[in-house]
Amino acid sequence: MRSTPLAALLLAVLATAADLPLPPLSTGEPTAGKRVAVTPPEYAGTQVHHIVALPADWSPQARAQGKRWPVIVEYTGNLHPASGSTGEVEGAALGFGLSRGQAIWVVLPYVAADHRRNEVTWWGDIDATVAYAKRHVPRICAEFGGDPQKVVLCGFSRGAIGVSFLGLHDDEVAKLWCGLWAHDHFDGVIAWNTPWGSPLARYREEATVRLRRLQGRPVLISQAYPGNQTRAFIEPIAPKNVDYLTIDMSVLFEKFPNDFVKHPHNDRWPLRDSTATSVARAWFDRVTAADMPSK
Repeated sequence: MRSTPLAALLLAVLATAADLPLPPLSTGEPTAGKRVAVTPPEYAGTQVHHIVALPADWSPQARAQGKRWPVIVEYTGNLHPASGSTGEVEGAALGFGLSRGQAIWVVLPYVAADHRRNEVTWWGDIDATVAYAKRHVPRICAEFGGDPQKVVLCGFSRGAIGVSFLGLHDDEVAKLWCGLWAHDHFDGVIAWNTPWGSPLARYREEATVRLRRLQGRPVLISQAYPGNQTRAFIEPIAPKNVDYLTIDMSVLFEKFPNDFVKHPHNDRWPLRDSTATSVARAWFDRVTAADMPSK
């Protein structure tokens, strides 16, 4: 049944009231409740940087007393103005929506081929991008009290492919994560008009090798479009501990564009309370629970 104008207005008001705001962007050292851009010493003098947002209950005192927080690491989508994706680490939202500010949130860059900036379309220098994760995720955990046994990798669009393409690139980087979440796309499902993403047969062979590095760790694959293509590719390779979630964006947002998102293909939906958001958040809480087995 079609909503009445008044009902639609009330729905919009209630949904907006529940939207989780992102922490403000800030300068200086990372501190509780803010997003801070960090250029590591290895990239001093360049524009290469990542984002760190510490939980609201973070403090140097709690860190010194041994408190540990789960960590959610994110890769952003490509630059894609039609969907509102900037391709920049500052434009990320997925990981914060999932963790609700109760985890250390890190947005990693794709290091450009010149090693002077972050790449906003695809991977940049693949080896440098993977090396950045290997070096800086453990460093961030050590510096800010992140629990290295509770690090989840997530990504939207390009980043959804990246959770496997980059996050399972080799055995060393794969060991960083206790779970992976991909929203809208997945490594190896369809061909891409790039040297690494085609032809499909070769791409799928390489993606299969990456997926086997999961070794049973939990995965959440969510998408805003129906279809079983992703599941059909993944299930024969990773038949266990993979959850699938389809989000009806019209239920969350009714029409597009709107004041919150431009397109159904977006990474903002976890900032809005919904059944789908609750399912995704419950998955994160489960895979970062204290009684989960070690990686």
